[in-house]
Amino acid sequence: MDKLTFSKHQYQEFNLLAKPSQWRVRGLRGATTANDNSIEAITEAVNELLDALEKNNYLDPTEIVSVTFSATPDLDAIFPAAVARRRPGWDEVPLLDVQQMQVVGSLQLCIRVLIHLNTPLPQNGLHHVYLRHAAKLRPDLALLS
Repeated sequence: MDKLTFSKHQYQEFNLLAKPSQWRVRGLRGATTANDNSIEAITEAVNELLDALEKNNYLDPTEIVSVTFSATPDLDAIFPAAVARRRPGWDEVPLLDVQQMQVVGSLQLCIRVLIHLNTPLPQNGLHHVYLRHAAKLRPDLALLS
């Protein structure tokens, strides 16, 4: 299998010498919860989530098409995108924050993310990440820490 190094990640399991026509835009999902509605708690939760997504996937910010964050209405101390924008290489990534629908009985203090990225990986080659109380949303995809 061919090896190429992009940024700080090494792609070892997949052939990145693939023709451009074999690259596709894929969606990568994740979610977490903040401990409370504070700048510190939201920053910690967003960084933990993005760290886990980067650790479990081959994310290179230059290959990210766009990122949409949603937050439940009880989180308004800081925009999750403002936290992401501080990450190395993320200052050029198009980022958007939206408010999650408020549904009776739904998970509170929740931050969700949808990352669209260019990748040679198949959709099932991506590893979605659900942390903290958000693991209840997708127990099949939850990471235990």
